[in-house]
Amino acid sequence: MNKNQLAVLENFILFAKANTTELEKAATEVVGSAGREQLAQIGYLVAAVLFILGIKGMTHPRTAVRGNLLGAVGMFLAVLVTLLQQGVSLPVVLSGIIVGSAGGMVLAKRVQMTQMPQLVALFNAFGGIASVLVAGAEVLKGPSPETDGVVAGFAAGIAGLIGAVTFSGSMVAAGKLQELPQFKKPWSFDGLQITNLVLLCVGLLLVFMMVDNSGWEYFPLVLLALLLGVLLTLPIGGADMPVVIALLNSYSGLAAAAAGFVISNNVLIIAGSLVGASGLILTSIMCKAMNRSLSNVLFAKMGPAAEGPAADEVYEGKIKRTSPEELAMLLDGVQRVVIVPGYGLAVAQAQHIVRDLANLLEADGVTVEYAIHPVAGRMPGHMNVLLAEADVPYEQLKEMDEINPTFSQCDVAIVIGANDVVNPVANTDPTSPIAGMPILDVSEARTVIVIKRSLSPGFAGIPNPLFAADNCLMLFGDGKKALTELVSAIKEG
Repeated sequence: MNKNQLAVLENFILFAKANTTELEKAATEVVGSAGREQLAQIGYLVAAVLFILGIKGMTHPRTAVRGNLLGAVGMFLAVLVTLLQQGVSLPVVLSGIIVGSAGGMVLAKRVQMTQMPQLVALFNAFGGIASVLVAGAEVLKGPSPETDGVVAGFAAGIAGLIGAVTFSGSMVAAGKLQELPQFKKPWSFDGLQITNLVLLCVGLLLVFMMVDNSGWEYFPLVLLALLLGVLLTLPIGGADMPVVIALLNSYSGLAAAAAGFVISNNVLIIAGSLVGASGLILTSIMCKAMNRSLSNVLFAKMGPAAEGPAADEVYEGKIKRTSPEELAMLLDGVQRVVIVPGYGLAVAQAQHIVRDLANLLEADGVTVEYAIHPVAGRMPGHMNVLLAEADVPYEQLKEMDEINPTFSQCDVAIVIGANDVVNPVANTDPTSPIAGMPILDVSEARTVIVIKRSLSPGFAGIPNPLFAADNCLMLFGDGKKALTELVSAIKEG
């Protein structure tokens, strides 16, 4: 080694010694950054597994609570990992946890079971607007060198379009479910469908224009989508709300998945895809349960057929009223009773007294079951949740396909607040607005007891000939009060 080479080596050694601290610090930062990224990806993987297990758990009432808890833990973990990965301080994270938990507890305590569909609609709305805000923030920040600008721009447009439609549509759905005066009746105008189609086409054009990352298209796109969500939901009647809620839930998931592509967040993509896919599957199940296509739900209006019989023609002189005392005597000595819950039961908050009635009957050796129609109530699974709140055994909840073939062996079917889902017109009148809709065949039971406030029609707006059938007895009154009197009469008897 010559003198020049030795000089270079000595200078390098001196430089390395002088900069050892800086080199060690830089290496630590690189390793630490890589370690944090690996931990974040592990956290996301665990969250994704919890999401999948949560959805799996919610496929059966017995495991639904556990599934819901697993999904909540997964989301908590995903949010926590994301915040810490972005360098958000721990006090801010803890403040968010406290505020969010307090809000959740207030909602859980104050919202009644009858208001759960409205709450679900609001949750869908929150999910939609969250995706809009996330994508909008990225658009304002500008394209990132770490992401594909074309993909990010297109994904931001999709998130804005679907998220805004979800938000405004869900708010309208919540208003309809709450029966607010301005939303109570379906509203439409000539040319509405063409207007919606034009708005959708313009929206998609703006989405495709966003691939150049200019960003100006995003805010007109969101405003247009908000209007589209209102116009899509306003014409839909209350009878179709279970389908609409399921569809909007799917929309919120798809918007979240698109937002995940915008910010390159894998867990958001996974969670959004799971929600979007499960929502679409549930929407398909709801449409099948109503024997209606999704296009018919979205673009047709359910209303009474013009040539259908009037209520007076169906009911006049044929209604047989009864009393709690008469029903107590009728129930004495029966072997099998099927209870059919409907939205009226939820309104009356009668699920606990229904359980008391079942306990009394079971104590006398009566077999008691519950017939659950997929679209009974205001949202999918409404009746299952309602009865689970009253600790009704899961084994006694029978789905429509399982219970229908056995109604002919049923001594008494007790219908509480249900209407369209037990209307035999669906099987007998092809001109009826509910023609072909699968129903619970309660009319085949030896005796049918219907507990209702009045003979008012269901969401479909048509009379129910079941109420005038020879084997049907009507007990008029508030569901909870009528059942309480029935329970008292059975005890006294």
